[in-house]
Amino acid sequence: MKVDYHIHLEEGPYSISFIEKSLKAMEHFNVFHEEKHTKEWLSEAINQMSTRLQHSEYSTWWLDLYLQEALNKGIKEVGIVDHLYRFKETRDYFTKYIDVESEDIGQQQADWLNKVMVRDLHEFTTFITSQKEKWAAKGVTLRLGIEADYFVGGEDELQSLLNEYSFDYVIGSVHFYNGWGFDNPQLQHKFQEYDLTELYKNHFETVKKAASSGLFDFIAHLDNIKVFNYRPSEAELEECYREVARTLVKHDVATEINAGLYYRYPVREFCPSPAFLGILVEEGVKFTVSSDSHYPNDLGIYSDEILAMLADNGVHEVATFHQRKRENIRCLVKN
Repeated sequence: MKVDYHIHLEEGPYSISFIEKSLKAMEHFNVFHEEKHTKEWLSEAINQMSTRLQHSEYSTWWLDLYLQEALNKGIKEVGIVDHLYRFKETRDYFTKYIDVESEDIGQQQADWLNKVMVRDLHEFTTFITSQKEKWAAKGVTLRLGIEADYFVGGEDELQSLLNEYSFDYVIGSVHFYNGWGFDNPQLQHKFQEYDLTELYKNHFETVKKAASSGLFDFIAHLDNIKVFNYRPSEAELEECYREVARTLVKHDVATEINAGLYYRYPVREFCPSPAFLGILVEEGVKFTVSSDSHYPNDLGIYSDEILAMLADNGVHEVATFHQRKRENIRCLVKN
């Protein structure tokens, strides 16, 4: 069976790129009826983009495209999440643990947070839950998740935020190092300030603490710190990889093979790297499959390649989640 457990409906900040990607997604589903690149087509595209913004990402108009793509690609279980930093209820949590004050990056990150933190968490959870029955009638299981940033020392605050809602699963992620959002393209110059081996080792210490916190069902993109290709020799990281793997197993926390960095970022590599994957498999870590899509046409992208990758490493089951319980199911590898 094919699954995709890491799917977003939208992501700011809102740029020309957001418009282009949204229109590309609509084109994928033949939303437009006029001949491409005519004046009539452009007028229709503008109207459709206006409809998209008016209805928002929390609308059946938009979510139905994700359902259609799941059917197109034979994805039987779909997990919709959103980043916790998208929700206004979490402002105190994030402003406490990320740098929004320093002269170096504080103002940029404060501006970023204001532009992405625009939604209501109750609205998101209510909407996705309301669509489960409709998806089931089409033969696709819809799950509700959340991707929550982990900060050392913020465990109790995060638990309090999560306790308010009935998620099927909670993804733990690490996107910040000492308050710096290391996957922000505008802030990638900060990598040059660090010894990369030390930076990576410290990052994996945080990942281990996230895995042992008891807050998460799986940890996302374990080595996403490689996002802009600033990376030490993997030989220097082998012991870190093994310690992460053993921590995941000890606390019965899964991870994912995540395609996001492969098709959206300069590093052009899945998370985890092939070397890291081999160690995770050796240690008995459980995996789920993730496109990390932010648009409906990318749902399930590279799922066949991910399943083949797992099979090549002797793994023939993937993790699924329901009401915070994990089930490992046999996965289908496309011939």
